[in-house]
Amino acid sequence: MLGLFLILPVFAVHAMHLKGGDNHTLVGIALGTYGLTQGMLQIPYGMASDRYGRKRVIILGLILFALGSFVAAIGDNIYVIIAGRALQGAGAISAPVMAFLSDLTREQHRTKAMAMVGSSIGLMFALSLVGSPLLYRYIGMGGIFILTGILALAAIWVVASVVPQEPVVKVEEHVEPARLGDVLRNSQLLRLNFGIFSLHAVQMAIFVVVPLALIGAGGLPVGEHWKIYLPVVLGSFVLMVPAIFYAEKKDAIKPVFLASIALMAAVQLGFAFSLHNFNALVILLLGFFVAFNILEASLPSLVSRTAPASAKGAALGVYNTTQSLGLFVGGAAGGWLMQHHGSAPVFMFGAALIALWAIAAATMRVPRRVRKRDVDTIGSAALGNESAG
Repeated sequence: MLGLFLILPVFAVHAMHLKGGDNHTLVGIALGTYGLTQGMLQIPYGMASDRYGRKRVIILGLILFALGSFVAAIGDNIYVIIAGRALQGAGAISAPVMAFLSDLTREQHRTKAMAMVGSSIGLMFALSLVGSPLLYRYIGMGGIFILTGILALAAIWVVASVVPQEPVVKVEEHVEPARLGDVLRNSQLLRLNFGIFSLHAVQMAIFVVVPLALIGAGGLPVGEHWKIYLPVVLGSFVLMVPAIFYAEKKDAIKPVFLASIALMAAVQLGFAFSLHNFNALVILLLGFFVAFNILEASLPSLVSRTAPASAKGAALGVYNTTQSLGLFVGGAAGGWLMQHHGSAPVFMFGAALIALWAIAAATMRVPRRVRKRDVDTIGSAALGNESAG
């Protein structure tokens, strides 16, 4: 995810030096096209990992991601960059990774583990925003792509040598595996899938505009953008932690979740009317990251809690597919809107999409958490039944 995010803060500016890079639609497609290939392959990769093993599929995906990074590194025109990004996306390992995580964790710890994955994605997004302008200054866009390819190769070693071996999963004969159609008809999962689609569509769309807006409103060169992103990202983590703790301690996940969606919608509207006000842009970026980090950490946890036990793999496959498609739609739509209608409509599009999500999320049901005392009670009951037998 770090490799995929690293180009977001700088590519819209860098693209102006590429052949075809003056076309904002193509720039948006270059930013988001990996989401299209990921969306096409998430479910097949998840199914393949069930049949051939998690590690084999994850390693194959990392090889393709590294190859795409090296292709993009040699690109001197927008079309080669698009091809490289599409090949990066062909390493669609999110579903196998989440399924592997589910294999390695007990039920009472799975929600926390899924939340850690969501949080790590948010952290990589934040790190990319801070590190990307500095890397761009010293090693350029080609160097960034080469770095991500090297990191992917290092990750292959981690998967092969450090990650635990795959457990042997015993499937109970009386449990029928869920069909994909069952997951697609689950209204609660559909709400969460639409949420991750919307969140990542907005994330990708705004970075067609924001780097250029920081230059235009503040005269800040792209290599200096980290001076904005660093305090904003650190501030967002400070502000999100109390909200997460409150949601968990008071079992108030839904109110915090809905408040974060509302904040995201308000930020999009604020961006639309503040593109020439540098101070307002900085404040709105802070609000964006607070909302994004809370939602990014909460959504996978909610999916893992909402999906029936026999449908977790299918549910995570669909979830990751809609996340990836959101990245592509956001990049393509943001680039097209900026090309033909200017910057403000990009944020109006984001506000409308988040408003639809808010309507859908208002009626969602949040499953009860699996608490330690519940697990202890179930375990005691099971032991009692065994003794009675």
